Amino acid sequence: MLVSDVMAAFPAYIRLGSTIRRAAEVVSVSEVGQLMVLDHDGRFVGSLSEEDLVRAMLPGFEDVTTAGGTLADAFRVFLERGRVLADRVIDPLVVRDAATVRSTDELARAAIVMINRGIRRLPVVDDGTLVGTLSRADLCRAVIYHS
Repeated sequence: MLVSDVMAAFPAYIRLGSTIRRAAEVVSVSEVGQLMVLDHDGRFVGSLSEEDLVRAMLPGFEDVTTAGGTLADAFRVFLERGRVLADRVIDPLVVRDAATVRSTDELARAAIVMINRGIRRLPVVDDGTLVGTLSRADLCRAVIYHS
């Protein structure tokens, strides 16, 4: 069985130069934890996870202690950092060395890559073009419907 047999053909994506606010909106609407990132020519360049977005806004220990040291203070600093970062571009947060598979790869190969690297969603890239994504849920569906 090939990756193309079970991949999602219309992945959630965002373009380089987009703001962190826009990325957060796309994550919220698409309900996926990882956005694929394309350049201005539509070529795949990497990925951006909701974890990357949250991590960028998390206050450091010193920030929290300076603000008062409580969980409420930490959350207030988190919100403030989010407001400050919202209009910055996503480019520095993009993981550019993301593991990828081709649509013609065997599904078993993709599954091994996902498990060995702890990846929940793999970009499917053919000749630099994003053609889909493969999630762990897609792997589960393949087992259920093709066994």
